[in-house]
Amino acid sequence: MIKVERFSVMNMENAIRGARNPMNSWAKMDSYYDEKGNYVLGPNDLSLAKKLAKAGSDHRKYLRQIFVSVDITAPLYWWKEYDTYKVATVANSTSTMHKIHAKPFERDDFSCDKMSKGALSVLDGIIEYLEKARLEYIETKDKALWFDMIQLLPSSYNQMRTCTMNYETLINIYYARRHHKLDEWHVLCDWIMSLPYAKDLIAVKDENPQ
Repeated sequence: MIKVERFSVMNMENAIRGARNPMNSWAKMDSYYDEKGNYVLGPNDLSLAKKLAKAGSDHRKYLRQIFVSVDITAPLYWWKEYDTYKVATVANSTSTMHKIHAKPFERDDFSCDKMSKGALSVLDGIIEYLEKARLEYIETKDKALWFDMIQLLPSSYNQMRTCTMNYETLINIYYARRHHKLDEWHVLCDWIMSLPYAKDLIAVKDENPQ
């Protein structure tokens, strides 16, 4: 399970202007903001942006200046893979260290949509124990119970993080993960392709991006 919510794309105007710095071609800029406040690339700017994006990372430095912020809720087993992308990313997560006891444990806290009946039975037993430990910890503040929750917590536990990255990083994620065996990556890659000008600036290796 993965949720991708509350995202915004920022700094496209400045990035495109910077892409014109090497040739001093600012006079050719033809982009504008529409009535909804979205930045729309004009034909001249879009042509240049696409050309540089396809020319390789040395030529598309401007993509590192198009920023994306997004809230992602995903299981811990997925976040372990996401943490591969440490360059040009920042993430603030909800805290298991400080808030693991703040709400009751329930199935909805876990990514278990692919589990068999046997696995779900085991998970329910773990949830039952975690909830018992949580209630006892709230009452007693016994740190041993807190460690029980932290160390027993399954990797299917869902965590929300607010992530910031750029279009260059999204190129790397898209091509590295779009055929991954985890469905969560497919959902994220579909979201990546829904971003402004993704087919032109992110799917740069595809003639017919998926």
